[in-house]
Amino acid sequence: MKRLLALLVSLGILAVIYWRMDVTRLGPVFRACDPVWMTLSLGMVVPLTLATAWRLGQLMPCGARPGPAELNRLILVASVLNLILPSKMGDLAKAWFMKERGHVGGGQAFALVVFEKACDMLSLLLWCAFGLLLHPEKNVLFRTMTACVMAGLAGGILMLGSRGFSDLAFKISRRLLPKKWGLGLARLETAWRETHDFFWRDRARLARVAGTSVCIWFLHLLQIWMFMLALRAHTPLLASLALSPLAILAGLLPLTFAGVGTRDAALIFFFRHQLDTPTAAALGILCTMRYVLPAIGGLPFIPDYLPGLRTMKKQDVDK
Repeated sequence: MKRLLALLVSLGILAVIYWRMDVTRLGPVFRACDPVWMTLSLGMVVPLTLATAWRLGQLMPCGARPGPAELNRLILVASVLNLILPSKMGDLAKAWFMKERGHVGGGQAFALVVFEKACDMLSLLLWCAFGLLLHPEKNVLFRTMTACVMAGLAGGILMLGSRGFSDLAFKISRRLLPKKWGLGLARLETAWRETHDFFWRDRARLARVAGTSVCIWFLHLLQIWMFMLALRAHTPLLASLALSPLAILAGLLPLTFAGVGTRDAALIFFFRHQLDTPTAAALGILCTMRYVLPAIGGLPFIPDYLPGLRTMKKQDVDK
């Protein structure tokens, strides 16, 4: 039901955007695009998937690390499930698949996925902070967003770097959040402690994974800038580094289907000085393709993982 409601919200936001803009104006934008830049920008999903799969392998203990083919399948299948399951459950399913196939234990698999997502969020905030600090626009809104991003980045670094700080954060969360979230929060706290202990034992691995995450997110943001070049909108790279992460963060709000709608509206708003509305709306469609293309690539592998997914759902129901 929640997924259906999220889909309806997404469709409603898109309907408002396209009605106010006149949807027929999208066609000329795509017809005028640069085919070379369009091919290169969409093709970025391949190196991004490979890099993300390589990072997942680095997260695992050496003796339990599967081959590159299996790592890429895990990433692609998670991409499919993230589109059809609520709240990025595809990533949790990925942890289940790693456990089921004997790569790592259940608790450690969940901890690895938690750390992977934490690295993603911190890397996104890092590039966003970098872009916002150097972005020439310094009105109240941008100063407020810069402060929020910097606070989020600092808090995330402290969560990863300080066991005492993370324990305090979870203690406060238990008091503030509804009791029905207690079990999930307890599991997350346990996974976070395992993550902290596991990665701080090997600082070289920690630095390698963190550095790879920063590079991966630079490639994500570079892909969005390449979309703009494909649409013949020559926006400065620095502006894209500052504003694209804000739109991505808007898409992470649990209001819509896979961020569709909120991300599109954020792109139109934040790039209003660089892009006209039809071009920004076209950029929103291309940004959605960043999630759709890996999901399409993962569809052929779904049958191999369906039995494990059914087992995971059954155990969740039993609990």
